[in-house]
Amino acid sequence: MSTGAVPAAARPATQRSRIVVRLLLVTIAAGLVFSVLSTLVRGGFAYVEERDAIQAELAQLRDIVQPALTKAIWEMDRTSVAVHLDSAARLPALGRIAVTLRMADTAPEVHVRDRTGWTQDPTLPVLRRALTYSPYAGASEIVGELEIFADARELQARLRREIVIIFVTQLIQSLLLAGFVMWMFNRTVTRHVRDVAAHLDALSAKTLSRKLVLRDKLWHNDELDQLAGGVNELQDRLAAHLDQQAQYEGELSRHRDHLAELVGERTRELEAVNRKLDALSRRDALTGLPNRRHFDECKAVAFRHAWRTGQPLSLLLCDIDHFKRFNDTYGHAAGDDCLRRVGEAIAASFKRAGDVAARVGGEEFAVLLPGLDAAEACVHAERLKAAVLALAIPHKASDAAACVTVSIGVAALAPARMADFDALYHCADVALYEAKHAGRNRVERWMGEERCDAGLPS
Repeated sequence: MSTGAVPAAARPATQRSRIVVRLLLVTIAAGLVFSVLSTLVRGGFAYVEERDAIQAELAQLRDIVQPALTKAIWEMDRTSVAVHLDSAARLPALGRIAVTLRMADTAPEVHVRDRTGWTQDPTLPVLRRALTYSPYAGASEIVGELEIFADARELQARLRREIVIIFVTQLIQSLLLAGFVMWMFNRTVTRHVRDVAAHLDALSAKTLSRKLVLRDKLWHNDELDQLAGGVNELQDRLAAHLDQQAQYEGELSRHRDHLAELVGERTRELEAVNRKLDALSRRDALTGLPNRRHFDECKAVAFRHAWRTGQPLSLLLCDIDHFKRFNDTYGHAAGDDCLRRVGEAIAASFKRAGDVAARVGGEEFAVLLPGLDAAEACVHAERLKAAVLALAIPHKASDAAACVTVSIGVAALAPARMADFDALYHCADVALYEAKHAGRNRVERWMGEERCDAGLPS
């Protein structure tokens, strides 16, 4: 961080991203979940309570109508039986009431009152009681049987009302709790967090000395005070760091300028060394002539130039005669000295601008002669042959002469027959082969008797 840099402004919190809003949503969601769970639990208890209440109401009804029904049956007063049944059927919790009349020598007679749409629910109990009448003390007789069935619809209606009341009550409690939590959180946390954010947003290198103070706090020595203390301590450390950094930057600037001078000097030295290395990589270490790499680069340029301009281009391939015999006879040290002296003779023979004389093999040399036709190239080749012969390097193992000699093949570019440099090279190689085949120590010119893409003659 450089001196004077201003921290990037924090993005203001959107309405949906505010912590208090998120807390409110979480509290409401938790309240809804709690309300649902509480309603389910309390609904289960309410079901049991309402079922027991309906059963108690039916038991009370049974106890009320039993004496009257028993007496009416004993007296064979069917009208009273019907009246009592109709009266009992008006109870909301009752789904069916049935009375079975038992009379001697007569089939049982059943009187039933059903509430419209009633169906029996096997989960609800059925109240059954035998109707016993005592005509006089110590005597009793069963005159019939009373059956009372509960109406499940009444139980469901009561249960729905109870569940609605429970859920609404729990929901109101949850909403009140969420509102209170939101108000308290905003009062004790959110407003101070916004103060911290505003302080940090306005912070810069020039305002690091301004301390963060949280005002109107309900409680002290809590996490918010720890946060404020941490911010103030961070500002002190940052101010000290910026002062130290400014000092370091001054020193670094001075060192950078000095280093730039050293780098520039070293770069110039490296460039000079690279130029020397590049030159060495293109030179044959033994003869000092350009090597095969340099020759390959130059041949492509010379060939394209001659092809494009129509100017002549000739190639000489020179080979030291019986050089293997020379090494076997005089040793490799003498062979290296022979190569150096022949290389010097070749370099001295071709000094025109554009001439490229290179060592392309062990004892093989090649010379590019731009601007010279075959006849002119042969003249230069004869001069080279004579220059090597004039070195008078003894070679008693040669059958061409008593001293070291060279055979030279000459070929000139013929665009109609030569599509690339390899064709020209092949033609010069053919001429060199002919020079060796004819006895060595001579110059042979390729006369074009065969296409240059053919193989060497056998």
